[in-house]
Amino acid sequence: MTQAALKSYTHKDLAQMAKRGGVRGWHSMRKDQLVKALLQAGKTTKSQASTANSKKPARRAGKTAQQTKSPQARKASARVQRHLSKVRAKLEETKNLASRNGKAKGGRVKERIVVMVRDPYWLHVYWEVRRKSVERVQAAMSQDWHTAKPYLRLLEVHDGGSASASETVVRDIEVHGGVNNWYVHVDNSPASYRLELGYIGSEGRFFPLVRSNVVTTPEPGSSDAIDENWTDVAENFDKIYAMSGGYSPDNNSLELQELFEERLRRPMGSPMVTRYGAGTPGLMPAAHDFRFEVDAEMIVYGVTNPGTHVSLRGEPVKIRPDGTFTVRMSLPNQRQVIPVVASAANGAEQRTIVLAVERNTKVMEPVVREANE
Repeated sequence: MTQAALKSYTHKDLAQMAKRGGVRGWHSMRKDQLVKALLQAGKTTKSQASTANSKKPARRAGKTAQQTKSPQARKASARVQRHLSKVRAKLEETKNLASRNGKAKGGRVKERIVVMVRDPYWLHVYWEVRRKSVERVQAAMSQDWHTAKPYLRLLEVHDGGSASASETVVRDIEVHGGVNNWYVHVDNSPASYRLELGYIGSEGRFFPLVRSNVVTTPEPGSSDAIDENWTDVAENFDKIYAMSGGYSPDNNSLELQELFEERLRRPMGSPMVTRYGAGTPGLMPAAHDFRFEVDAEMIVYGVTNPGTHVSLRGEPVKIRPDGTFTVRMSLPNQRQVIPVVASAANGAEQRTIVLAVERNTKVMEPVVREANE
């Protein structure tokens, strides 16, 4: 084996190889010493085999080097080879990002990476990569491939992901083969993000495989106790799709739309087309049979010290054990002032926050579409 190949193994693996190979003093050697000792042992073995072959009588000249070894040496060599094969297979499986499923009807993998917004602090990324792309990066990295590891690179996109937008690397997240999705935590919300999937070698250079769409996280604030829409992600694909920019006119990620259509088995896009179909306007009922009403409610929420007495408009508010509270109330079509008062458990201090809220509802003129539109 070459020096570069031996350096790709751990100190523990090299120590086991030296032990089986009969290297003296292997237990006290460092990694670089083990590499040199194994290389020297290999050269010695080759030299001894060459000398032995030159001294053999003519009648044994046809025997192979494996046949001339003692049974004990052949068994030891076989054990080392099996161990090395297992180590190599494990390393390749850990770094192999090529998809094992997700094939299209034609049998080819749809190469893509799609980012979805789960909430202000979490992104969910899904990817499918062709084997040829991994082989392309392997060839580009050359000897650096032996130490390469797969990574997700998180980038913050400035100016909303336009053509002239700038990107800043936030961090690199180490992943592994055998999976095709990952949850990524973000701190700076609201913000726009993009992810790239690729490999990083010992020199620190990033070799990308695929590049994702741009998503924007929402403004933080809503507590989990209020927003229970994420209790079952499978039932809330529409919300995830919308938060990930699916309904935005600036969205140009066909991968995002294709992924959701595969999962939901229905088209994604404008609700007028996806829900009712292109020929719906001519089948709509008459205006006097078309009922459409909209109302609104308001949720006031906050957090304080456990045991604090809180009132809203003079009415007491129930405080949870963790200090959070939630009040759901109507939102009439007018301006209203809502005082929220908190008194410390010992009565020594009182604080007041006043919310001024105004609702202004406008009913627009209806638009009647003809059948030939």
